[in-house]
Amino acid sequence: MYIIVGLGNPEEEYSGTRHNMGFDVINAIAEKHKIQVNKNKFNSLYAKSNIEGQEVILVKPQTYMNLSGISVREIAHFYKTKKKEIIIIYDDMDIKQGTIKIRKQGSSGGHNGVKSVIENLGTEEIQRIRVGIGKEERKEDKIKYVLGHISKEDRRILDEGIIKARDAIEEILRNGIDKAMNKYN
Repeated sequence: MYIIVGLGNPEEEYSGTRHNMGFDVINAIAEKHKIQVNKNKFNSLYAKSNIEGQEVILVKPQTYMNLSGISVREIAHFYKTKKKEIIIIYDDMDIKQGTIKIRKQGSSGGHNGVKSVIENLGTEEIQRIRVGIGKEERKEDKIKYVLGHISKEDRRILDEGIIKARDAIEEILRNGIDKAMNKYN
């Protein structure tokens, strides 16, 4: 059983921001496969289903980004899921908008949501899909950039990355992470 976690912030004011790419990918997966992510438990909204012949749990933590690991730990513990069957999806400023990077493991790279997941699971060996949001022009605008308004042109490019991440999840479920990395990285 795979646990597929999109990192984001739960309140409406964060919906559609660059920092909620993980939630957007979960929404894209759910929409394509006609899954309603609406069960409320484990400090998350979640749904169990089958995708590409694999049993999956789609998860959107409701703890806010910096505490995401709490809900990931709770749901992984409840379902006794192996850490190698957990996939996290999140925004990454070091990757060009509209592109993704898939990794089998690694550090948080300064991303507080990923840091929380690593701390709560006690390992960096967590599969992940990083959705590129690009860099802000001025260093001091970082928070405004990730949580602020997105232009129509940027939204179109970001949506391309969301679809690539959705398709990469399906590839991982079908053929494993190595084939997905060869195809999308």
